Amino acid sequence: MPPSRDKSPAPKPATHSPGWLRWPLRVLAWLIGLGAAAALAAVLVVGVGLAMAYPNLPDVSDLADYRPKLPLRVYSTEGALLGEFGEERRNLTPIEDIPPVMTNAVLAIEDARFFEHGGVDYKGVLRAALANLGRAKSQGASTITMQVARNVYLSSEKTLTRKIYEILLTFKLEHLLSKNQILEIYMNQIYLGNRAYGFAAASEAYFGKPLKSISIAEAAMLAGLPKAPSAYNPISNPKRARIRQLYIIERMQDNGFITAEQAAAAKQEDLKLRSSTNNTRVHAEYVAEMARQLIFAQYGAEAYTRGLNVYTTLNAGEQDAAYSALRKGIMDYERRQHYRGPERFVTLPTSAAEVEDAIDDALANHPDNGDVLAAVVLEAIPKRILAARADGEPIEITGEGLKPAQSGLSDKAPPNIKLRRGAIIRVVQTPKKTWEITQLPEVEGAFVAIDPRTGAIRALVGGFDFDKNKFNHVTQAWRQPGSAFKPFIYSAALEKGFTPATVINDAPLFFSAGATGAQPWEPKNYDGKYDGPMTMRTGLARSKNMISIRVLQAVGPKTAQEWVSRFGFEADKHPAYLTMALGAGSVTPMQMATAYAVFANGGYRVNPYLITRVVDQKGRILSQFEPPATSNNPRAIDARNAFVMDSLLQTVTRSGTAARAQATLKRPDLYGKTGTTNDSVDAWFAGFQPTMTAVTWIGYDQPRNLGSRETGGGLALPIWIAFMDKALKGVPVAEPTVPPGVVNVSGEWLYEEYAHNSGVANLGLDGQAPGATAPGPSPAPEERNRILDLFRN
Repeated sequence: MPPSRDKSPAPKPATHSPGWLRWPLRVLAWLIGLGAAAALAAVLVVGVGLAMAYPNLPDVSDLADYRPKLPLRVYSTEGALLGEFGEERRNLTPIEDIPPVMTNAVLAIEDARFFEHGGVDYKGVLRAALANLGRAKSQGASTITMQVARNVYLSSEKTLTRKIYEILLTFKLEHLLSKNQILEIYMNQIYLGNRAYGFAAASEAYFGKPLKSISIAEAAMLAGLPKAPSAYNPISNPKRARIRQLYIIERMQDNGFITAEQAAAAKQEDLKLRSSTNNTRVHAEYVAEMARQLIFAQYGAEAYTRGLNVYTTLNAGEQDAAYSALRKGIMDYERRQHYRGPERFVTLPTSAAEVEDAIDDALANHPDNGDVLAAVVLEAIPKRILAARADGEPIEITGEGLKPAQSGLSDKAPPNIKLRRGAIIRVVQTPKKTWEITQLPEVEGAFVAIDPRTGAIRALVGGFDFDKNKFNHVTQAWRQPGSAFKPFIYSAALEKGFTPATVINDAPLFFSAGATGAQPWEPKNYDGKYDGPMTMRTGLARSKNMISIRVLQAVGPKTAQEWVSRFGFEADKHPAYLTMALGAGSVTPMQMATAYAVFANGGYRVNPYLITRVVDQKGRILSQFEPPATSNNPRAIDARNAFVMDSLLQTVTRSGTAARAQATLKRPDLYGKTGTTNDSVDAWFAGFQPTMTAVTWIGYDQPRNLGSRETGGGLALPIWIAFMDKALKGVPVAEPTVPPGVVNVSGEWLYEEYAHNSGVANLGLDGQAPGATAPGPSPAPEERNRILDLFRN
């Protein structure tokens, strides 16, 4: 048989990979397998991690009723912000009240697909990954929901565990809350620098305006802050902030939020930051601190987080007037003092570029104090000083502007006061827009104004500058009132038969050591002159010390001590000695205002108060105070006593030591008394118009002489006049009503029972030895002995 034949095709010879390729392929396969295993392991680890982490996630249900930390805010009676206390400045603003321009600016730069994704923007993640490889410009991968999760619940550390928690929380938030709820939390919670949390607070902090009023350009500037609040702060880093603002405007246009025309206009808009001269801040730091202390005493630490709004009795316009008047009065006094020299000396480099940096560094520790500005001297010669401000503004001081510091320009000036290159000085701008060299004052002052009918505090300035000295001189400074205390002695005398027409001898007095039991005492009038007999009215108007001492002798120091306590003075701070007639006790400016209010309101003692109501963040009134009607307050003195004292105090402002008051203000319903203590240590003016009682004090914290020619009439009265000039604008002249029991005899107001010469006709005219009680209602022997005992004690 023929051999059989196989019809199937012959097998192809086996092919083999080249030897050089075989091993790389095996390695690749091995790497792919290892990568797949690693990926699977990672998925398993993440899955297990997620499973283990999810039960440990914080409860986010409280965000459904979002209640962030809200600061304590203090307002004037009209609603002007006076102060804010708390770690976080925040104005909780519902999403419907946030203007679309603000949300659009934020969405454009932070999360343009916010309403499209479910919390994690996978496209954004991919875009960020590509950007990290240098293939595109990064827009970031964190969504707004992720930022809320991180800012509310997590730390800022960059770890895998924290990122896992962030993603899980993001999903949980998206499941629990609506998109608008999440956006509302973000817009209120995010930190934006300057202690501002949320865009409403930031709008106030940077632009001084409510969020509803911002423009596209302002919204874009604010939207740039979340990325890095300090780096893009428009106040401290304007150039970087401007670059980011322009980029956000472009993003808003790219996303269709604004038109090309709107974008072009926004890029050209000139922003007015709050730190500029358009700042309309009300300077009421001492008042805000008083309110803070009162609220903290009632609510404790939660006062700083629960969003309490405290409304005070303060009038913003009157407060501004008081602040300006006191500072001007103190600076006017400072111009009369010797120049104490520059605050510091620094070495300035020769390079112009380096000089600017050196000036910035030098002035960083010498901030401006209101209108008292800091500058560094570049050149100083006897007739000219050239200085520079931190903003680069050159200042040239010549002529009259050099006078306050003339001693520092002398060739013989000591090194510590010599004005030379590198000296840090203070300057102020004059009304004529020229510059004048000055210095920060060492003297202090206080001003307080209250409504005498209710006790409401209308204005209060506790010192020259709160940041420099937080001691509130209105409520904390116990000082001698000097002659400003005399009216209360005269008020006591009216009840002892004295009248404004009583003639009293202005003659020298001498009290021997035997009479005083200590050192001999020979009181003097301020001017050292004695003018003989004069009426009690004239004696008060001219502030004659001898008249007051004789009146107190007749009344009796113990009786007077009891009488002055009716006005709110503390008896133990006014020892029953004859020196009480010269105001040698201790008072606070607030006490003086309360006491003079008794004269102003017809004899009633009102209690000063500051807070009218406390409201929570939702507008619910937590507490409210309504002052009683004037007549429902306790009566301190009879109405006729107040009326006659008003008449006496009106003469002081008409023709006496405070005649400048009526001459300047051109109205008759002004009453008051100057006060200058022994050695001119304290200067006062206390006075009123029937709707406003105000007190001014000037002195050093460590008591010392203000100057031989400095008086209450020259120092304190001008401040009072400047305030009243603004506070009484539009207030009609008050016509006094004569109370029952007072009659007018020959042009003088008298108690009815003394109208027929039955009162004290004269005092000190009998030629007795100085210091003896004069005719009139002579004190009983025991009273006379008590006076002598008081001196001996």
